[in-house]
Amino acid sequence: MTHEFKKIIKEYSIAKLANLKCVLATVVDLDGSSYRKPGVRMLIREDDVMIGAVSGGCVEKEVLFQAQSVFENGITKLMTYDGRFRLGCEGLLYILLESFSPEEALITDFKFVIENRKSFKLNTSYIKEYGDLEGYGTFISLNSVTYTFNSSTKEQQNSLHFLQTLEPCQRLLLIGGEHDSVQLAHFGLGMGWEVNVAVTPKENKTIADFHSIDRLLDFEPEEFPVETIDKNTAVLLMTHSYVKDLKYLMRLKNSKPTYLGILGPIKRREKLLSELLEHDMDIDLGFIENIHGPAGLNIGAETPQEIAISILAEILTVIRKTQPVMLKDKLKSVH
Repeated sequence: MTHEFKKIIKEYSIAKLANLKCVLATVVDLDGSSYRKPGVRMLIREDDVMIGAVSGGCVEKEVLFQAQSVFENGITKLMTYDGRFRLGCEGLLYILLESFSPEEALITDFKFVIENRKSFKLNTSYIKEYGDLEGYGTFISLNSVTYTFNSSTKEQQNSLHFLQTLEPCQRLLLIGGEHDSVQLAHFGLGMGWEVNVAVTPKENKTIADFHSIDRLLDFEPEEFPVETIDKNTAVLLMTHSYVKDLKYLMRLKNSKPTYLGILGPIKRREKLLSELLEHDMDIDLGFIENIHGPAGLNIGAETPQEIAISILAEILTVIRKTQPVMLKDKLKSVH
């Protein structure tokens, strides 16, 4: 959800330049099941433009309608949406609508937190009653400083609180600059992930070769900045060069990404790992065991786009600690 809030802040800054008021909608509670869970947010501008979504598309028009009173009087409001009667979703959503006009210091600290890949916390007060909730709203803690989204929000002692800690955006590091990297970068960006691509100087690549990625890392394998890899980074080794892959593995051996995948058949992987162990017999076996190769799930993928989907699907299963299964065969509820 960090990437969604990041977009909200960006779009608010654009709206502010256009002198447009904004309202933030937050799903703070849920009875039953729903397409999205508590913590999801969307921004509504007073020109009826909506950024983000709190459902699959069925609730947003009602949110827009309910937000009009907040635009008019600035008073926080709780709305409900009962999907059990309208959609058969078996869920009752509680959505807090609050004026969204964060001060400049908040935006500055938020950018610092995002750029330095730090977590941040949100605390939203509410009660499960439809109507105006004057003084209720959200506190956000950024880099040990606490802010509100508007000047009317006060601490509420006798209320419910939706607490949320948002981790740094999921990062996808693609090591290799061929056509398949372009496809993976495209899909990764579409998922809201930060995407970095690593190439070597001899490849003569520029960031323009990978449309809209966040960063191009142009280093020889032996000089690659492994300190950029954290627990929220998924790494895919896809240079299409056995020698380069081995050099990168030697460089990455002490890193701890959330996922490390290698393109290529099983025999190639086994050869790479055998040679890696020959170079360093003291290498952590946990590093070896956590390598996914060939990368991806068996979904019958053939084209570069389909292969990209299979790889990203595997990364998600690792991150979310799940086993892939057809939803029709899942015994427990989906949402």
